[in-house]
Amino acid sequence: MLNFLKNLDKDIRKALVAQLRNLWTHESTAIEGNTLTLGETAFVIEEGLTVSGKPLKDHQEVVGHARAIDLLYDMVDRSSEITESDILLLHKAVQTTSIFDVYKPIGGWKVEPNGTYLVDGEKQVFYEYAVPNDVPVLMKKWIDLLNIKINSTEKPDEAISAYADIHIGFVWIHPFFDGNGRIARLIANLPVLKAGYPPIMIPKLKRREYILCLSRYSLEVNPPNRNSAMIPVNDKLIQFRNFCKEAWKDSMSLVEKARKKQDERNQRSS
Repeated sequence: MLNFLKNLDKDIRKALVAQLRNLWTHESTAIEGNTLTLGETAFVIEEGLTVSGKPLKDHQEVVGHARAIDLLYDMVDRSSEITESDILLLHKAVQTTSIFDVYKPIGGWKVEPNGTYLVDGEKQVFYEYAVPNDVPVLMKKWIDLLNIKINSTEKPDEAISAYADIHIGFVWIHPFFDGNGRIARLIANLPVLKAGYPPIMIPKLKRREYILCLSRYSLEVNPPNRNSAMIPVNDKLIQFRNFCKEAWKDSMSLVEKARKKQDERNQRSS
């Protein structure tokens, strides 16, 4: 059992896990443009039904993300290290398209170059992510770092730094053709959960600030290649850590409310 769930009655614990799953799924998919509200997200996940007037794609995204959260919890419970297969399995969960495209592999590293325009103030730059041939080497380094963070994270500040570093490193590499943001926001929570804390969730209302943090970091460092070290530290990484610390308050608040409910119940029964 995750440490933040200990000493909670079964019904309170179950409700908290569902609240975190629903909010985490809603926030992360909404950042990518999903139109389902938090209430609709919960309805789709819990009832397995669709919401009239909303795209089928949006329903599939939230179901896939919720399934990926279950996979992530399974990884937390394991004693073995995280492997490449684990990351690819998460990608299969969040990528719900049923159309096969050899150039857009699901559960496999990208096979074509990808990049994006990064904007910071008046500066607009086309930024290329790691080239496909370098991805396996870079992801091996990244997975090694992930396992180090999982095994060395204990205190809250360490959890925040681990989340931010793993997250920004994954986005920096951009190993998949699509789904990189959702995977980053999932997998970066492994050290956090393993240390006994609730997940860090990026709020959709802070989407612009979030994207700016990632863009500013990328603009400060060169695109990664197979010889790159994990992870270049600069003041923009520190800013992202501070951003993540602020974002953590949402899940912490849900845990605090569950604890308060448990305390009230304990007092009534004493």
